[in-house]
Amino acid sequence: MRLWPPRPFAVDTLIALAMVCVAVLLGQESVTQGWPELDGPAYALVVCAHLPVAFRGRAPLVVFGAVQAASVVYITAGYWPVVCTFGPMLALYTVASVRQARTTALCAGLLVAVWVYAGFVSESDAMASVVAQALLFSAVLWRFGYLARRSAELARELRAEQAERARREVAEERGRMARELHDVVAHHMSVISVQAGLARFVFDSDPATARGALGTIADTSAEALDELRRMLQVLREEDLRDTDGTPAAPMPGLARLGDLVERVRAGGVPVELRVEGTPRPLAPGVELCAYRVVQEALTNILKHARHARATVELHYRAHHVTVGVTDDGEGVIPDRVPAGGGHGLIGMRERAKLYGGTISIGPRSEGGFAVRLTLPTSARTAGRGDETTA
Repeated sequence: MRLWPPRPFAVDTLIALAMVCVAVLLGQESVTQGWPELDGPAYALVVCAHLPVAFRGRAPLVVFGAVQAASVVYITAGYWPVVCTFGPMLALYTVASVRQARTTALCAGLLVAVWVYAGFVSESDAMASVVAQALLFSAVLWRFGYLARRSAELARELRAEQAERARREVAEERGRMARELHDVVAHHMSVISVQAGLARFVFDSDPATARGALGTIADTSAEALDELRRMLQVLREEDLRDTDGTPAAPMPGLARLGDLVERVRAGGVPVELRVEGTPRPLAPGVELCAYRVVQEALTNILKHARHARATVELHYRAHHVTVGVTDDGEGVIPDRVPAGGGHGLIGMRERAKLYGGTISIGPRSEGGFAVRLTLPTSARTAGRGDETTA
């Protein structure tokens, strides 16, 4: 059985009942303190001066006025004033914790006035002490209430700030996922478009080639769907687990460059893959960044330089990894590098900057186009990336 935390009203009710019990027990000491013995009306006033505290969270000003009124009647009747001090003091603290300074000051002044009135009614010989106590207790209660109110305000501001920060992070994550979707869809749809055109062109004259193109379309579309599912799953699940409880497949990395190159070859672009250095596991984000940049570069070749030859180079260094994609096409043409930079080129630069790398994108002096990305594999060098133009 789960025990839920008590509601504030239940807590306030318990506090009010406890204060009533303490006041009643204290009232039994009235005679020993030189005051009249409490009778039925006196005990009723004691209850009225404390029990309304149970509603202090709902109507603090009304409760403060009610307990003060009961206290004044009790004091005027000539009973021991100390018995009815707990309820008014707690009511003042409550008002100070939820209301502004002007309202709180008026309530504190009223408590001081009632306290001093009790001193006059009892004909106390130490009025200076009574006034000092009234001022001291009221000031302390006001201060504690003010601190509680400020703490609550700061907590609300902090929650609002955290909610705003979370909203910005969600927006940034959605933007990153949008770029991921662009990369996946653009590359795979380019391959599918090329293969579909080839299949239609040779459908009657070369059925074997047409079947091969259709097979490539089926494999490429299946892989695209798998990657889309993985990214949508990242948005829906925090633990990256499939519905059957098994771990989700990892996002593509450098180990899958060979498959990527094969798909581009099947699209009609001769591509050579060269690897230097000893392959080693890298941070998932670094591998995904490098993979996506190569994918985007090859997609651009499929779109704009289909008759060129391409080379993909991967170099593993001690503290960084470098990937380059070059082709021997006709270089820059208007559609290849749009005036605004293109979503693909922007995505490359943003990825490089995100992981502290450098990237150069542009035509080669000997003809063709080149993309070169360098990513640090050490956390000490991450975050210092920039971009250049070849």
